[in-house]
Amino acid sequence: MHAEPAALPDDVQALKALVLAQQAQLTERAFEIEHLKLLIAKLKRLQFGRSSEKLDREIEQLELKLEELQVSAVPAPSRSASAAPAQIPVRRPLPEHLPRTRVEHTPTCACPDCGAAMCKIGEDIAEVLDYVPARFRVIQHVRPKLACSACERIVQLEAPSRPIARGLAGAGLLAHVLVSKYCDHLPLYRQSQIYAREGVEIGRSTLAEWVGGCFHLMDPLVTALARYVTAAGKLHADDTPVPVLDPGRGRTKTGRLWTYVRDDRPAGGTEAPAVLFRYAPDRRGERPREHLAEFSGILQADAYAGFGHLYEGGRIREAACWAHARRGFYELHQSTQSPVAAEALERIGALYEIEAEIRGSPPEHRAAIRQARAGPLLESLREWLREMLARVSKKSDLAKAIGYVLTRWSALTRYVDDGTIEIDNNAAERALRVVALGRKNYLFCGSDAGGERAAAIYSLIGTAKLNGLDPEAYLRHVLERIADHPINRVEELLPWNVASTLVDNPAVELAA
Repeated sequence: MHAEPAALPDDVQALKALVLAQQAQLTERAFEIEHLKLLIAKLKRLQFGRSSEKLDREIEQLELKLEELQVSAVPAPSRSASAAPAQIPVRRPLPEHLPRTRVEHTPTCACPDCGAAMCKIGEDIAEVLDYVPARFRVIQHVRPKLACSACERIVQLEAPSRPIARGLAGAGLLAHVLVSKYCDHLPLYRQSQIYAREGVEIGRSTLAEWVGGCFHLMDPLVTALARYVTAAGKLHADDTPVPVLDPGRGRTKTGRLWTYVRDDRPAGGTEAPAVLFRYAPDRRGERPREHLAEFSGILQADAYAGFGHLYEGGRIREAACWAHARRGFYELHQSTQSPVAAEALERIGALYEIEAEIRGSPPEHRAAIRQARAGPLLESLREWLREMLARVSKKSDLAKAIGYVLTRWSALTRYVDDGTIEIDNNAAERALRVVALGRKNYLFCGSDAGGERAAAIYSLIGTAKLNGLDPEAYLRHVLERIADHPINRVEELLPWNVASTLVDNPAVELAA
């Protein structure tokens, strides 16, 4: 809006004050526009991000188009005798651990020309990878009764124990149900439909009872896992929301799944990695205090205020996450192409390049390299951030991103002098991905008790995967033994203690 000449003051000082006021308004408006652009960009990424149905459909269409192009590129077999021989692609041999079924195609023993007998001089073998659908089976436990003709005594062995007392499901089926729900994200009603196609009717309520029975059976094992995790000197922690049915209100409420990861392999550690999930009906700060009551050491986590009370007293020390610190600059650069954000990303990237070189090295070596190389980069970054903060508006999103880093500087740089600490909290975020995938499929937990069951089974499956085990094979192994296993030796069934007894199941990889 332009002022009329007659309305402008004649006094020079008043005129300067008016100009300065208008400049301040324009500056404030520019920062508001920048903030709104960033907010709109964030909302668009949420609306049209990878998890949206619209983009999923577009990806599916592109994949179908690619599939059609690949199929169309395969030439039809020529019937002409003069056609050039087709080039045979070089393929990797099929895995040796797969069972082989030999099918012989033997010609007649008489020579087609003279009729004389023929002898074998060799053979050609061509292997084809085939698939046999999974099948149910019924195991009959037969217990003969033996009678003594002299004293008329009858002897019969006791029935073997079952994972679930008087239950019809064997350990293999129970393990398959658990892995299908909590690892492959198949809700129980879908599993029921799949089994019905095999001619086996198992209701969803029956499957739910089996899941609950397995939870109670393996609860002592999860308790042992929790003791192992919280005995570590360093943990990664994070949490994620989980919708939970709230029958009294006729809607869902928001529960939380917390994860605590023990993994020192990046620092050359030889102890087994493990992950512990805990469910809570809310996100109050007392939840992590309860979960970590027995823990002391380094806790690497985000800036959630509920963790703040844990650091009082010195029993638990904070290590912050550079991935979270980087995220604010990344979002700003994606939405506004800010050169300041771009430079911040480049400087943080240099820190990650150092980490890639020393991953897996002993803590002493990591600390020495970080002090020599990352230390100067961090000091330069700190001074640069302070300089940029003085130039930008305190209300801008760039100032918020810079403030996040500077206010947590001590926790963000603690990793430099301690080689056991990681640069970020990605170990915990990776552990939570399985929860995010499952949440998309089965939508919500049925109750708080359902959240506790999910946390327990996520813990066992996640730990098995961290130790390189097939989770279904591991759970089958546990369910076959845990009912008769002494509870004071339940640690013997933790994944790293049974790894040597489980047969490896390498993935089948084909390359055309």
